[in-house]
Amino acid sequence: MEKLRVFLTDDHPVVRAGLKALVNSQPDMIVVGEAGDGQVAVDQIQVLLPDVAVMDISMPNLNGVQATQQLKQVCPKVKVIALTVHEDRSYLRQVLEAGASGFVLKRAAADELIRALWTVARGGVYLDPMLTEKVLGTLVRRPSAQEVLQATDLSDREEEVLKLIAQGYSNKEIAAQLSISVKTVETYKARSLEKLGLRSRADIVRYALAENWLQTT
Repeated sequence: MEKLRVFLTDDHPVVRAGLKALVNSQPDMIVVGEAGDGQVAVDQIQVLLPDVAVMDISMPNLNGVQATQQLKQVCPKVKVIALTVHEDRSYLRQVLEAGASGFVLKRAAADELIRALWTVARGGVYLDPMLTEKVLGTLVRRPSAQEVLQATDLSDREEEVLKLIAQGYSNKEIAAQLSISVKTVETYKARSLEKLGLRSRADIVRYALAENWLQTT
């Protein structure tokens, strides 16, 4: 069985060592590289091409949000999990906008990181359960009656495209997966956003969570 290849980024060597030991203790995972700042991480990940990159948010040179933005532009297939001590919803919004597929609190990493790694590797979105009650309830509001009616207007293909966007796939990857053109993907995306009143990827992810489209556990 091929092991899940993981890259670790954190500016604290002791934290990296602990995460490395945790990941390498799993029979089906292996740490293929590590870095202490965001720029080094982006450079090395382009060479190593791991399946998942664990990205600390607070780092020198490039912070985790900036590094994730750059990484998703050059290596869109590499999934990113944000790792942070911050329990503020503004950080969650920032990392989702940047393209991350997971959000794990450092104080819960020993219990949640392995589950998060497999979830995002399989195309899901993972939010630390410790954040769910505190943050998710404020991010995913109940849709209005008008929004419910609008949602029923989504075609099967529009919904399919929206789900893939929420899972972190690029327009090019979605086009290849569905055997349609990139321009057609963009058209479906634009129609869906207009119908649902959404503006960004973070909005799409929140909507997908509200619709139970994504596995978060």
